Amino acid sequence: MSARTRFLALLAGALILAGCGSSSGSSSSTSTSANAAAPSSTSTSSATAQMGFEGVPIEQGPLLAPASTTQTGTVHGIACGASEQLAYHIHAHLLVYANGAPRTLPGGIGIPGSQVVPTAQGPVAAGGRCIYWLHTHAPDGVIHIESPTKRIYTLGDFFAEWHQPLSATRVAGATGKVTAVVDGKPWTRSPAAIPLDPHAVIQLSVGSPTVPFKSINWSQTQL
Repeated sequence: MSARTRFLALLAGALILAGCGSSSGSSSSTSTSANAAAPSSTSTSSATAQMGFEGVPIEQGPLLAPASTTQTGTVHGIACGASEQLAYHIHAHLLVYANGAPRTLPGGIGIPGSQVVPTAQGPVAAGGRCIYWLHTHAPDGVIHIESPTKRIYTLGDFFAEWHQPLSATRVAGATGKVTAVVDGKPWTRSPAAIPLDPHAVIQLSVGSPTVPFKSINWSQTQL
């Protein structure tokens, strides 16, 4: 069992599920998240960045939007169930800038009712009424895709779950022309169409200036 799995298992007991049915398929009882951001940086080159429990630096800047807008109904065929579904388990990373300043993707997206828990391994939150197949555990920009079947999900699916807008001129609470880069390459279609591929690194610049692409080293993470 990995250190990350053990850590999540310790927090699993804090999950309180109320009124949400369980999804079918392989599952895990771990469900954690964070509704508040901790100051740090997404750049792995930053010596001052606070490292999160997943081995990815905690993002800095104000929240892009609160995680609490997540609701509980089925969205784009994605259910909010009693536990994670691990038949298809991958991760992507999202970094957003608004007018050149970093914004934090909160933990707890896709886990309605979750609350932040400060831990020695970084901010994580426990609790929640149910958990969607697309979710965040910590404010480190990592999007977890944990599905009962293999399927290509999109950034638009994730934002729809979150009940936040995503278009060529808006990213949640940030407005302006959106410039998207995926794995270092310009993305010219709608940002909502960006696929959440394994270890995809997605960067959105809203407004100006457009910030140079910053990647992450997945080999240094536990993901």
